[in-house]
Amino acid sequence: MQIPFKGLDIGGVRIEVPIIQGGMGVRVSSSSLASAVSNEGGLGVLAAVGLGVAADGQIHDYRSQSRAELVKAIRETREKTAKPFGVNVMCALTNYDDLIDAAQEEGVAVIISGAGLPLKMPSLIKNTATKIVPIVSSARAARIICGTWQRRYDRLPDAIVVEGPLAGGHLGYSMEELNDSKQYHLDKILAEVIEVAREFAPAGSPIPVIAAGGIYDGKDIARVMKLGASGVQMATRFVCTHECDVSIKYKEAFLAAKEEDIVLIKSPVGLPGRVIRNAFVDKISGQERVDVGCVYRCLVTCDPSKVNYCIAKALLRASHGDMDNGFAMCGSNAHRIKKIISVHELMQELINDARSALAKEPSS
Repeated sequence: MQIPFKGLDIGGVRIEVPIIQGGMGVRVSSSSLASAVSNEGGLGVLAAVGLGVAADGQIHDYRSQSRAELVKAIRETREKTAKPFGVNVMCALTNYDDLIDAAQEEGVAVIISGAGLPLKMPSLIKNTATKIVPIVSSARAARIICGTWQRRYDRLPDAIVVEGPLAGGHLGYSMEELNDSKQYHLDKILAEVIEVAREFAPAGSPIPVIAAGGIYDGKDIARVMKLGASGVQMATRFVCTHECDVSIKYKEAFLAAKEEDIVLIKSPVGLPGRVIRNAFVDKISGQERVDVGCVYRCLVTCDPSKVNYCIAKALLRASHGDMDNGFAMCGSNAHRIKKIISVHELMQELINDARSALAKEPSS
């Protein structure tokens, strides 16, 4: 049976193209990128993390500024697209509840949440329009979330993103698990999460499962859709687009990266992170303490007295192009990107290649 390349239904929110642009924090995916992806038929996603520093670099009240800047980004995105878009909010944030509330109060179509188990997210949604989507890295996590939401709130996820170990940014795996490519392979985990989704889904209302982590091209999209994924989430490919909100120097780090430059680091978030190696990464990997003084109090999991660098500062500086004092987070395929193109060009390439691969390679 040939698998169709069709739109994505997230709890009644229709996405024309089954491609979600993954949220990339600290102003990497903001209104320019998210609106461009949504205008091409995908689901653009704003990242809520790291918005507490105003455009002029000043911090008056990190938490109130975070909310205000998120609301501003949502409204700017809405001015640029009439199509659905989403917001990604990390569970590890100290102002998680407030950012979820801001997003749902603004009536965003979808809120996506990972970097921990978003067990209380349904209790924070006060409207009937916003759809909620957890990110998981295992069937066990999917089962815990579905069971907890169903029992406590009589609600299930509107979709589930399953993120494999080749993803960029923060990863829901231990360093040991990341080195076990057979046991912790996206295709295997995807199949297991699909089974959990089927177990919990009411008759006639399937829970879409979205594959993420290492999805690079149309062939990858076709592969996971043949395995049962309803769509994909991709982040790394969207960095080197003209519309991506981040500094050109950040994008140039991707273009210059070689395969051996893609490395794993320990993050103050409490999870491994995949980044592009540079001199700053070498410093922190060698446990050198680098400007740790905490002015954000942004992470539940971070103890400034024990960590050797401030990830908020590092990512903020990188987003502005100061790669000497920060780093770029990336997926495992970042080194394959060779040029900067438009979101339109990238989306057309992915769509055409996925359709071609699905047509040529019937499902087994």
